[in-house]
Amino acid sequence: MLKSISTKIKRHLGKLLKSRQEKRHSLVGAGNLWKMKQNFQIHFLKEQGLKTSDFILDVGCGTLRGGIPIIDFLDTDHYYGVEVRKHVLDEGKKELKILKLEHKKPNLISFTNFSEIQIEVQFHVVFAFSVLIHFEDGITENCFEFIGQHLKRGGVFYANVNIGNIPDGNWQGFPVVFRSINFYEALANKNGMRLQQLGDLKSLGHISGKDGSDKQIMLKMVKD
Repeated sequence: MLKSISTKIKRHLGKLLKSRQEKRHSLVGAGNLWKMKQNFQIHFLKEQGLKTSDFILDVGCGTLRGGIPIIDFLDTDHYYGVEVRKHVLDEGKKELKILKLEHKKPNLISFTNFSEIQIEVQFHVVFAFSVLIHFEDGITENCFEFIGQHLKRGGVFYANVNIGNIPDGNWQGFPVVFRSINFYEALANKNGMRLQQLGDLKSLGHISGKDGSDKQIMLKMVKD
């Protein structure tokens, strides 16, 4: 009898947890896909050779949907996350507290323009998951310039992008942009990075069932 009650309580708590996380992470994407996207990000970075000692900059870290397992994996104080929507970042801080990861001392920064971010760290890895697809051209240029200044020699910048000649869309007030690969290659070269394409997200393990996401291309840009 007691065992049956305990099982019911665990199921109820599990549903509450799932509901909370789906609601929170719907601020940065489809709520029902948050766990898949979280798993994809940490798995991808580890596959690319992420080490616990690396310093990583997570551009557009949002609710820490992807950041939570990265923070847990890295050494203390090695994670930096920047986000333009303060209320979204505040939700990420709540998630961090609930999961008892505050002791890892992640550096979480709310910003408006890349030029105002004051960081002295040189990063081994910069990651922008589902971020550049929402940046206007001028913001993208500022982003690349900032990353070029803060990426160590031999460091890597990963970002997924929409490639193609398709009219821009809209998501939660942000544009959804499509560009040519030449646009990103020119920006990478301008800021001291060499670009290569790693393939579409589906081939890398991102299975959402949505072509718009699964067909995005993952770029790898290495600092000279």
